[in-house]
Amino acid sequence: MSTPSTGPSTGNHKSDAPHAGSHTQKDFLTIHIDGQMFGIPILQVQDVLGEIKVTRIPLAPPQVSGSLNLRGRIVTAIDVRKCLGLTPLESTDKRMSVVVIHDDELYSLIIDKVGDVLTLPERDFEQNPATLDNTWKSISLGVYRLDGEILVILDVPKLLLSLQHPH
Repeated sequence: MSTPSTGPSTGNHKSDAPHAGSHTQKDFLTIHIDGQMFGIPILQVQDVLGEIKVTRIPLAPPQVSGSLNLRGRIVTAIDVRKCLGLTPLESTDKRMSVVVIHDDELYSLIIDKVGDVLTLPERDFEQNPATLDNTWKSISLGVYRLDGEILVILDVPKLLLSLQHPH
């Protein structure tokens, strides 16, 4: 007869930040922005969308591209390139979006392209490097060093909060 586990479960939403030294693993949806790979904790991802019509919102912050209708729900569309201080893509360039949930609200993070889901051991998680841009540090949980590449883990709540309180 087994007893219920008292340790962390995979459904624990409070444990979005990886902890060094742990023997567990975390799943991340990888996204690409301006050639850099980022990861979003998979538990925060609701949907992945191809190109979709975004309606402009008057007087919105520049990082807010507008809103879109996702199966009857109004979703705020955020241009992650602008949040990171990068040059916006031309309007003719194809972009995708990842729908995330924060405080029971849906947000569409507009990105260049979606990658794969990676399962990574928490023991390989590292703090942000000192050389990481300050804007990026402010919305990053930390990094994983992969084969010749760094995966920057996005802190989605901080990214969304940065829209209300710009640097």
